[in-house]
Amino acid sequence: MNKKSYSLIELLFVLTLISIITASFYSNINFDKFQSNIDLATNRLILYLKQTRYQALIDNKAEQNQTKWHKKRWTLKFFECREKIGGLYYVIYTDKNMMGHPNKQESLKDPLSNKYIYSSNQCSVDNDTSKYVLLTKEFGIEKIDVSCKMDSSLGKISFGEDGFVYKKLSNNKNEHYKYKINKPCIIKLYDKNNNTREIVIEHTTGYIYQKPHKI
Repeated sequence: MNKKSYSLIELLFVLTLISIITASFYSNINFDKFQSNIDLATNRLILYLKQTRYQALIDNKAEQNQTKWHKKRWTLKFFECREKIGGLYYVIYTDKNMMGHPNKQESLKDPLSNKYIYSSNQCSVDNDTSKYVLLTKEFGIEKIDVSCKMDSSLGKISFGEDGFVYKKLSNNKNEHYKYKINKPCIIKLYDKNNNTREIVIEHTTGYIYQKPHKI
């Protein structure tokens, strides 16, 4: 079977996942007015992380004739806005051209709004990009820590078609399954009042949830 063709069962599976994600968005929107900005940012990030994981499961990037196909895995990566602008944002993308930096066309789309989950370091919102990626501008998040990061970036999480989570995608040939996380990865958000929220990504299952916080 051609790798890019879909069976009826696969198509139904994809539609079911999209329905679940969309329902989650509607559920959270109903409670927006009762939540603080840091909670809104946390909930949105959890939803987008789950969407990234689902996308990775249905979009197998394995290519036998490519020695670095693993670099195309679906990834959520955090960035800093330009120095004069300041702040944080994130992008969800697959590095199709393997150039190391995402562009809009490589980014995932929000299933509810059909907008790209993307921003440039200008940290501005276009008609076709989601404002929710702008952690500082939209939610007042001033700092983020990713426990499993292992390079100079703010942090990135990659999801595989095999169900595993990766803290880095190797630049070397045929290292497709290197850098799996071997313990839970924790993403910690801080706002200007030093309130914190923690998102946990389990290493064995890829399960994503918010760690309970003290009120």
